[in-house]
Amino acid sequence: MIINLRWIVPLILVAGACSASPASDGLAVMATTSILGDVTERLVGEVATVEVLIPAGADPHGFQPSARQAASLRDVDVVFANGLGLEAGLTDVLDAAKRDGVLVVEVGPEVEPIPFSDNDNLDPHFWLDPLRMSRAAALITNTVADLAEPERAQLLSALASFQADLAAIDEEIAGLLAGVTNRKLVTNHDSLGYFADRYGFQVIGTVVPGGSTLASPSPRDVADLIEIIEDERIAAVFTDAAEPDSLAQLVADESGGSVEVVQLYIGALGPIGSGAAGYLEMLQLNAERISGALS
Repeated sequence: MIINLRWIVPLILVAGACSASPASDGLAVMATTSILGDVTERLVGEVATVEVLIPAGADPHGFQPSARQAASLRDVDVVFANGLGLEAGLTDVLDAAKRDGVLVVEVGPEVEPIPFSDNDNLDPHFWLDPLRMSRAAALITNTVADLAEPERAQLLSALASFQADLAAIDEEIAGLLAGVTNRKLVTNHDSLGYFADRYGFQVIGTVVPGGSTLASPSPRDVADLIEIIEDERIAAVFTDAAEPDSLAQLVADESGGSVEVVQLYIGALGPIGSGAAGYLEMLQLNAERISGALS
């Protein structure tokens, strides 16, 4: 795997803690997820202290903050949250932060979210489409620029550079996937909708029903999925590194063929050395693994 060095993450995320960068004006910013944290650091890290609430490797669907982490939300100027139900365990503490005067910006609703493949609820996993992340980056940058007006030109320059990187990785992903002919996906939960929408794939089945990792499939659900895998000659079940994959492995084993369980980084960044410690690295690694499994 070849990694473009200009995409290597500048921010080391410390598990269970918040990671910060030097700030020039005392502005304090927090991002809820490790993915938003990496992007926010790239965009505004030169003019603000950026902290991350949910550490790399943690599933944002099921994350519950400690009392200290909940209190830390009230000590910043702005919080960037994903929204659309992704951080279900943060609803109360984000509402409390708003009441205390903290600016809480939910990014997901502002990037033209799409519904899940099997219902009308809006899918929160927008970051798997680099072009939607480009819109999110503009929202993050302009929000901080409004709070740090003297730094606006610097912030807009960082935004332009990052958006160019997003356009480049989008083209690279499309190239990596160009040779894939079977464009049907089976995933651990319904999390690749934006990826499928952007690159011409179809999500035809999930191990865990719905778009959260907190649901549980029935025996009938599992049997139906095995039948889909066999009928469609699916070669791989894609799972999230932040989730247990034992049920996905069971489904693959019961499908009667050489079905591979392939781990992706979807809901959170990976540790240093994983190849997914930064957002752009994560997108590239996922595309390589999907291409390799389906080719």
